Formats: sequence, structure tokens, C-alpha cells
Amino acid sequence: MRFTYAEAMTQAKFYAPLAQAAEAAGYTSMTVADSLIYPRESDSSYPYTDTGDREFLEDKEFVETMVMCAHLFAVTSTLRLTPFVLKLPVRPPVLVAKQASSLAFLSDNRLGLGVGLSPWPEDFVTLGVPWERRGKRMDECMDVLRGLTSGEFFGYDGEFYSFPELKQSPAPTSPIPLLVGGHSDAALRRAVRKGDGWMHAGGDGEELDRLLTRLASIRAEEGDTRDDFEVHVISYDAYDPDGVKRLEDRGVTDCIVGFRVPYILGPDTEPLAKKVEHLERYAESVISRVS
Repeated sequence: MRFTYAEAMTQAKFYAPLAQAAEAAGYTSMTVADSLIYPRESDSSYPYTDTGDREFLEDKEFVETMVMCAHLFAVTSTLRLTPFVLKLPVRPPVLVAKQASSLAFLSDNRLGLGVGLSPWPEDFVTLGVPWERRGKRMDECMDVLRGLTSGEFFGYDGEFYSFPELKQSPAPTSPIPLLVGGHSDAALRRAVRKGDGWMHAGGDGEELDRLLTRLASIRAEEGDTRDDFEVHVISYDAYDPDGVKRLEDRGVTDCIVGFRVPYILGPDTEPLAKKVEHLERYAESVISRVS
């Protein structure tokens, strides 16, 4: 089992020392959240909280995801970073491929690229991308990422993207894992058909059991027997060694753990030292006992 430290919507200056502390404590990865805009008015709801409220996002310090990854890779040497998740179809995929290849190359293949659909129609409107057929657009974006990050000549002719054969350099020395986020059946199937893993966004244990069962079913339907398929989950079971074993038995490869509820109005007031204390205590009580 691998362990990922999650911290989001805190002070931007905290992320570098937290990444260094997580690396020193024995975590494999750290998540990097993605948020592009905060509209003054919106009818949209957030899909991963009980109420759907989005007001907790206002004034939170979201450094652009790829920029934050570059910053954190520069101050660590072994820690993997997993964007959680990059809103892919609102971005130009050729540019994302260049960014991802550059990050993976400079970090010695420490990028696990979490990707997903934005739940916010405003993201699509603001960036000039149609909301309609966003799933198909997402599929094409993943095709482009897969082709261009290989370092070989690659051309594409799809519904949304079309270009002649071209190459980007430098390329990473290992393929960049594409980890698909989302709880819909389409997202789970996309993770199996086009991705290298799935990222769970949270929820109760019963829902997680359903999702893991469905993911296993889709993998069987698709004939997917990969040993390196990644399954990243958020679960209360991750907070004790016996629970970690239960998750491992369900095919989970990566536990995502955090130590506060980030969905709060106003600034995060927890001191940096307290955050480091939490992540170190977990490493001592769980990671060291199951590693």
C-alpha cells in the first residue's frame, strides 16, 4: 500500500514545507488541487459535499496546478505528485502534454496525472470550451496526452482536435500514468479503457464499496488484468492498519489521507506546525506499521 498526503485550501506558502515533511515522513505522494475561477454568481453545486455549497472556495489560494507541481518538485527529491484532479477538457491538450512531459522529465518521473471533468459549467464558458459532449472531448484529450508525452511523432484526427504528426521534447523516460477522477459509470469505464488508474473523490464507506465493486466489474468486462492499475481512495479505513489491510484486499493501491475538513468558509487557521504534527503522527501510527 502507498500513502498520499492531501491538504487543500490552505495558505499557499504552506505547501512546500508540507511536501518536504510528507516526504521525510514516508508518504509516497501528495495531492495538488485544481481550481481555475470563482464566479460571483453561479447556479452550480459542488458534487462532493452533502449540501452542494460552493462558497467555501471563495478567496482560497489556488496556485495553478502545474505551476504548484513545478514548485513542489523543486523542493523534494522522491515525493510523487498527483493532481487531484486536473480539469482537463477545458485546457488545450497539446499544451497540457507539454507541461506534463516537462514536469515528469524534470522530476525523474514523479508525476501521476490525475485528470477529470470540471463540475463547473462556468469553467467551460470562461475558457471558451463548449459544455456539451465534454465526455467525448475528455477522451480525445487523453488520447492526445498519451500520444504526445511518448516523445515520438504523433498526429491526431478527432472530432475536437486534429493536427499532423509532431513531436515534443524532452519526453519523460517512463509513461506518465493518467489517473481518472469521477464517480459516474462513464468515469469508471474511462479510467479502465483510457487511463492507468482511478481516483476516488470521497464519500461514505457504503458508496466506496459500491464504486470499488463496479470498478472491478468494469475491469473484468474489459479484460483488464493489469497489475499496475492504480486505485486511489479516501476512506476512514485508512486510519488504522487493519483498515488499510481491508482496503488492500479490495484492490486499493493508494490511500489518500488528510487531517482536517477543508470545506470551510473563510481562511484555514490551523498552524503549519500542527499540520506537520498530524502527518507525522499518522506516519508513525499507520505507515510505519504496514510498510
